[in-house]
Amino acid sequence: MSQEDDSGPILVLEDLHLSFGGVKALSGVSSEVRPGEIFAIIGPNGAGKTSVFNVISGLYHPQRGRVILEGRDITRIPPHRRAGLGIARTFQNIALFKGMTVLDNIKLGAHTHLRSGLLAGGIYLGPARREEIACRVQIEREVIDLLEIEGIRKKVVGTLPYGLQKRVELARALAIRPRLLLLDEPMAGLNVEETEDMARFILDVNEQRGVTCILIEHDMGVVMDISHRVVVLDFGVKIAEGPPDAVRRHENVVRAYLGEEVEPVAG
Repeated sequence: MSQEDDSGPILVLEDLHLSFGGVKALSGVSSEVRPGEIFAIIGPNGAGKTSVFNVISGLYHPQRGRVILEGRDITRIPPHRRAGLGIARTFQNIALFKGMTVLDNIKLGAHTHLRSGLLAGGIYLGPARREEIACRVQIEREVIDLLEIEGIRKKVVGTLPYGLQKRVELARALAIRPRLLLLDEPMAGLNVEETEDMARFILDVNEQRGVTCILIEHDMGVVMDISHRVVVLDFGVKIAEGPPDAVRRHENVVRAYLGEEVEPVAG
């Protein structure tokens, strides 16, 4: 796995509280993600995992607490600006444009890096054309080859099997050139072979590209195999955090998955 950086955390979640009406989705969740690691978030259904992702990506604003990216408080920064800061995300339910080609879907991920103005882009003037060509070259060299999707680059996404669509969504996120990649159940709906391929691609992104990954995943085999550290949530409360082997044996984690009461772990 990628060597972790000792320069300080890339992401800090500080005392996050999030409620919807009388329902508490997150209650004082705190954690730190280190540069260059694969950090997994696990827990039973309704534990608050997706709420954490939505707070990190800016879809939700916590009532209390802060999100700090590389020392900068981004708690109130809108989602599109967070993408420009290097945060990319995939979704549990695929969010691709099914009527567009694979390449066009992936190119949409690179839009945050395009600098041509509206006029140049609209009538495809020289600078816009050169920029688009450079974008395509970068995508083909850094994304399509890495994820082994050269053979489907011109195919319409909606005609592809589900497993390949999941790979295209990962490719689109990588086109942002993220420093922090949020992976929301990337193995969901995949068969054994597709799951093994996806795990390998995530490791390649982490090791070869140095991308820090935060992973929500129900496949505990994958979590234990590829994660550096794991945090466990239950009913919006952090109940454990640490290396995979230690978390797997943690009594609060065992209780949570067996449906017994648990004690929260201090942030």
